[in-house]
Amino acid sequence: MIAIYGKTFNPQNTALMQQLFDYLDKKKMKYVVENHFYQLIKKDLKFTAEAFENFDDVKSATDVVFSIGGDGTILDAVVMVKDSEIPIFGINFGRLGFLASLGKDQIHAAVDAFEKGTFLIDKRSLIELQCNKPLFKDSFALNDMTIQRRDQSSMITVNAYLNGELLNTYWADGVIVSTPTGSTGYSLSCGGPIIFPTSDNFVITPVAPHNLNVRPMVISDSAVLSFEVTGRGDSFLCTLDARFVSIDSSYQLAVKKASFSANIVRLTDQSFLSALKSKLNWGTDQRN
Repeated sequence: MIAIYGKTFNPQNTALMQQLFDYLDKKKMKYVVENHFYQLIKKDLKFTAEAFENFDDVKSATDVVFSIGGDGTILDAVVMVKDSEIPIFGINFGRLGFLASLGKDQIHAAVDAFEKGTFLIDKRSLIELQCNKPLFKDSFALNDMTIQRRDQSSMITVNAYLNGELLNTYWADGVIVSTPTGSTGYSLSCGGPIIFPTSDNFVITPVAPHNLNVRPMVISDSAVLSFEVTGRGDSFLCTLDARFVSIDSSYQLAVKKASFSANIVRLTDQSFLSALKSKLNWGTDQRN
C-alpha cells in the first residue's frame, strides 16, 4: 500500500495530482492519503482513497510513502515515518529538490518503479538531539540541528564540546550541525562543504562567526557533540530541520547519530552526482 503525504497544495498542480490518482486507480493499487493533505485536495480532485489521521494506524500495511512537494515535505515525512524506516519516494512539486528527486513529469515512472520494484534505496543517517529539559516531541532530524540568535539580538556564545572535551567557543549568529544529507542545505549556504551521503560524518558550521579564522569542521558521526549557549539576550532558537523552539542558557544540548536511518527512494538512473550536476549546474559553462 502507498501512503500519500503532502504539506501544502498549489491548485496549479491539480491536473498532475489527478494524473497520479488516475494512474494508481488504473493500476488497481491501494493507497491512502494523510488527513491534512486529504482536506486540502478533496474539493478539487477525484479519488477513492481513505484518509488516515495517525500514521501508526496504517504503518503496518504501508510499503512506501509518496511525498508530494519539495525537500521540506520529505523532512516532515521522515518525522511521520519515524523509526519504521518505511521508504519515502519524493515527487518534486517544489523548487530545488535534492531529496525529492522525481520531477512532476515522472509521476508514471514513480508508480511503475514501485510496482516493479525497480528502484534503489539510499539509507540516510539522522541526527538525534538530547537535552536536560524536554524540547521536541520527535528529537531527530534528517538535515541538521542549529543553535541561533533570535530576531535582531546580538551574536551569541556557543561552547562546543567533542566527546566531553572543549572543541571551540563560537562567537557567532549561530552554529549548525548537519548530516551529510544536510550538507547541501543551510550549512552549504553558510560556507560548509558538500559531504557525500554515504560518508559517516557530521559538519559543524558557524553562522557569521566573529573570528574570521573559524571555519567549518568535518567530524566522525560516532562522536557526541554537546553545547552550552549564552548571550546578551534572554532566549535563543534551537532547530531540528524546519522545527524550532525557544531555549535559554539553562538548556544543555547534545547531538549524536540516531540509531535508525531514513530510507529515501530514487530511480536506478539517478544518483547524488547527477543531482549535483542538475541542481547546482556543475559541469556547465555559464560564463556567457
